[in-house]
Formats: sequence, C-alpha cells, structure tokens
Amino acid sequence: MEWVLAYLLLGALAGLFGGMFGIGGGTLLVPVLFLLFEKQGFHNAHLLHLALGTSMAIIIFTALASLWKHHQHHAVNWRVVRLITPGILLGTLLGALFATSIAPQPLAIFFAGFVLLAALQILFNIRPQATRQLPGIAGLTLTGTFTGWLSSLVSIGGGTIVVPFLLWCNVPLRKAIGTSAAIGFPVAVGGTIGYVIAGLSVENLPLASLGFVYWPALMWVALASVFTAPLGAKITHQIEITLLRQLFAILLIVLAGKMLFKIFAVTP
Repeated sequence: MEWVLAYLLLGALAGLFGGMFGIGGGTLLVPVLFLLFEKQGFHNAHLLHLALGTSMAIIIFTALASLWKHHQHHAVNWRVVRLITPGILLGTLLGALFATSIAPQPLAIFFAGFVLLAALQILFNIRPQATRQLPGIAGLTLTGTFTGWLSSLVSIGGGTIVVPFLLWCNVPLRKAIGTSAAIGFPVAVGGTIGYVIAGLSVENLPLASLGFVYWPALMWVALASVFTAPLGAKITHQIEITLLRQLFAILLIVLAGKMLFKIFAVTP
C-alpha cells in the first residue's frame, strides 16, 4: 500500500507541473521512479531503463489530459503538431532503442546534465529571442526527429526543447506551452513503443513489466496525473507562476543529483 501512495503522490505532482510548464513531467518522474524502484529491490542493472520506459508511458496520459485543457483555451497550434509528428515518432523510437543500449552510469550522467540545463532554463526563465518564423514541412520534420530522439533518450515530453524552439519562431508563450503539451503525446507513444521493444528480451525484470515499462507504477502514477495535469494547464492561464517555477527547478536539481549519487553507489 505504501508504494501505491507514493505512486499516487508522484503522479499528482508530475501532472501538475507537466500541465503548468508543458514539460510532460519526465524530468521529475525519472529520478523519483529510479529511487522508488531501488527501494523495491529491483535489479540494479535495469533501474534507470525501467524508470525511463515507465516515465515515457506515463507521459501518454499526462499529455492527453494536459493537451485537452490547453485546447480548450485555444492554446494549441494543431498545424505544427500535425506536421512535426512523423519526425517525432521516428526520433522517439530511435532514441529509446539507443538509450537501452547505453550502460546505466553514462546514461545517468547524460540525464543529470540534461536535467540541470532544463532546471537552469526554468529557474532563470531563459527564453530565446523571437527572430524567425515557423519552418515548413522539412524543417518541422527534422526538428521533430531531433526532439523525439532526445526526448526519448531522457524520457521527457519534449517541452524543454519544443517551447524554446516555438518561442524562437515567434509563437506566443502560452501557445508554445499548449502546443508543446500536445506534441508530448506522440513523443510518449513513440518512446513507449521503443522501450517496450527494447526490453522484451531482457532478463531479471519485475514480473509486472512489459519490456522496460513497469505496469503498477504506470497505472497509479497515470491515474493521479490525469486529474492534476488539467489543473496545471489551467493555472498557467490564470496566475503568475514565477515562484513555482523556481521551486520546481531547485527540486529537479536535487532529485537528479540524488539519482546520480545512487546509481554510482549501486552500479559496480
């Protein structure tokens, strides 16, 4: 029962922050899932890959709930979502397969470095100057492929990449966040498929897993996140969230650091 409560709390927080910032929640989900899986005694060699795969599957539900609320506020550019999705699906599948071929320690270092950059972006509200317009089909496809590859590699919804890109292309902030939340859905679908395929032949995974997706965590975290993701999206359109952004960024840095410490402690 204690694990169910932990998963529910994690889902509530991930959905809330994912809805507010359009980030899918993966930067929070991965380090916390890693720590929870370690406490449950899962095989050390698979802790990070399980956390990445399960996080990617959870983002499917978080993104759906969040994008619907942003859509109701007319904050989703569906043309961008439609054109970028083919590249996203290709990139996420490749990224998941690539991630599962990397040893846990270097993958953890890469993930922690990415989280640090994402946290600094959130903490200091770093935004690129709007200097160009949205590219055409080829440009969006290439952008989607890179976004999908990197998002799947570190198990995020893509907002850390997509939001700055859209701001650079003269898309207003709230619409950039809403569009990023919608793009998080194909990111999560493609990435989940990749992590499932990559883990099918792996031994010593928990019984209740499909590939690198652990179903009990997926079920309970997703259940809570679908209720709080729309709330987070609603907050984005109603209040100033500067303080929350700063606190969330500090939390990400602490969690990533703790995960990094743990993985070097448990991995020979």
